[in-house]
Amino acid sequence: MLTEPATAPPGTALGRWLRAGHRLDEPGAASTAPWGRVLWLTGVDYFSTLGYQPGIALLAAGALSPIATLILVAVTLLGAVPVYAQVARRSYAGQGSIAMLESLLPGWGGKLLVLALLGFAATDFVITMTLSAADAAQHAVENPLLGPFLGDHNILLTLALLLGLTAVFLAGFEEAIGVARVVVVPYLGLTLVILARGLLEIARDPGLLANWRFDLAAHGDGAALALAGALVFPRLALGLSGFETGVSVMPLVAGRPDDAPDAPPHGRIRATRKLLLSAALIMSVMLVLSSIVTTALVPPEAYAEDGPAAGRAIAYLAHRLLGGVFGSVYDVWTIAILGFAGASAMTGLLHLIPRYMPRFGMAPQWTTYRRPMVLLLFTVSALVTLAFRADVEAQSGAYATGVLVLMLSAAFAVALELWRESRGGAGGRGHAGRASSLYFWIVTAVFAFTLIDNVVVRPEGVVIASLFVVGILTAAAASRFRRATELRVLDLRLVDGESEGLWKMMAGKQVNLVPVRISTPGERARKAEALRAHYKIEGPLAFVHATLMDNRSEFLAPLRLRVRREGQDFVLEVTGATAIANTIAYVSELLDPVTLFLGLTGQNLMTQAFRYLLFGEGESGLMVYKILVRHWASTPEADIRPKIFLMSDSS
Repeated sequence: MLTEPATAPPGTALGRWLRAGHRLDEPGAASTAPWGRVLWLTGVDYFSTLGYQPGIALLAAGALSPIATLILVAVTLLGAVPVYAQVARRSYAGQGSIAMLESLLPGWGGKLLVLALLGFAATDFVITMTLSAADAAQHAVENPLLGPFLGDHNILLTLALLLGLTAVFLAGFEEAIGVARVVVVPYLGLTLVILARGLLEIARDPGLLANWRFDLAAHGDGAALALAGALVFPRLALGLSGFETGVSVMPLVAGRPDDAPDAPPHGRIRATRKLLLSAALIMSVMLVLSSIVTTALVPPEAYAEDGPAAGRAIAYLAHRLLGGVFGSVYDVWTIAILGFAGASAMTGLLHLIPRYMPRFGMAPQWTTYRRPMVLLLFTVSALVTLAFRADVEAQSGAYATGVLVLMLSAAFAVALELWRESRGGAGGRGHAGRASSLYFWIVTAVFAFTLIDNVVVRPEGVVIASLFVVGILTAAAASRFRRATELRVLDLRLVDGESEGLWKMMAGKQVNLVPVRISTPGERARKAEALRAHYKIEGPLAFVHATLMDNRSEFLAPLRLRVRREGQDFVLEVTGATAIANTIAYVSELLDPVTLFLGLTGQNLMTQAFRYLLFGEGESGLMVYKILVRHWASTPEADIRPKIFLMSDSS
């Protein structure tokens, strides 16, 4: 493989600090930890929903809350866990279900699908950060001890919590995992104490359950209750959050020592599946217990909007059942887990966006570094917080929409992948694959129903998510246009020993480089005769011809180069190019010719520009010149740059 052309390192202390550490788009570059530790980083998002989920369930379902919660748990254990166990096996580099869907559509169609899903992922993860921080601020100002000191400064407190989260991630991923464990474990312990105290209260007063059964009777018999619970269940969809982040943090999960670097890391996959199942089981137990306790003990007027238990039913019971001191301690830990709930979302975005958008040429290269991305995500989160004025309710619809779109896409991708595998299977294996595929198509239908119901009830969620999608698409288009004049080559390999030997003869001011559109002996002979007749040329000519790859939407690609002699001249055949002009500029930089002859067609420049941006072809001569000039501006000064001649293609 030939060496990449040199580029200048960041020249300022700030630039060097921002680029310190490993690149986020390099698989395996991040430090890893056992799955039991990474569990808390995922759980800080998943388990934090206990801060508001029981209150939402009461408001949406009332007496039906335990039944709807049981359906939610069933969907979690029978739907979400199996789906993401399959995703973990097929997408183990941190891209989640989006990586599975990327292969469905070739070319620009696949790119647009990925960008749209990234928009929904950004909706899910960014709103996770802003909504959780806003809810933490709300818990703080409603606490009887903290409220008098904090006043009504919810927005400032939310921004402060987001800034604290940012500071942790500027330090590193290991620090984030450590903080997550310190926050989550005590929170779960305190919550279990409250739920146990609530169950004791119910056991002491049988009338509480009698009142609940009386309220249920108003909804009909068992079948009617199940149907009513199923219809209400989509309102509890926030309890499904955490699975996409669970697979997006896979690069942080330690595998087995014998995991091969060039094969699926089976140890990491198994560890991630344990993480997903453990988180789901813990959360399922907590949700069921909390739904029973809050339904029996929280009166309707308390969980109504603007009531003391609205959005904080368990915290309300902590104060009521265990006193103000314990309640305040619980409030502090609830504030801590909600304030840090964005940690898993931040981790997910840091592992998701850099694996796609820079590779597509649709984000600047600095987005592959952790610190600039953390600062960017804080800026976006701060703007979202200001736009919604830290209002939890205003953001919940977008949160649910982002979560459900990603879960629906994951279920669809798994069902489709299993169906494809079953078609390639034989005998019983094929039948088993079709049965598995059918199961996941049913799961897909359940998630589709849940998403549609949420969209009908909360249509503003789709509007907000669409803004994120449009923002991603706009930023992607602008970046692709800006980065179109980069060299855009992953690497270049010489195909055989003859090519390597001839390359060494040519490199370093030994030849004159001549790009040709048509690579035939007759065309090369005509070109050579015309050049030697009109220009004073010393040394041999090196004719270079580039062949484009089928998928022109790719931004980077590995090139293959074959070199051969043709009389006193050389012929360079390059295959696998994503863009003609960028490939010629790259070869020129590696070869360092004496002279570079660039042909101009004189065709309509607007048409040529669109052909270049979309398909990598068009007016190559001018683009090669522009690419080289831009590259030279960011590279160490060479002794002598090649002389460039822009000429008519007829010469």
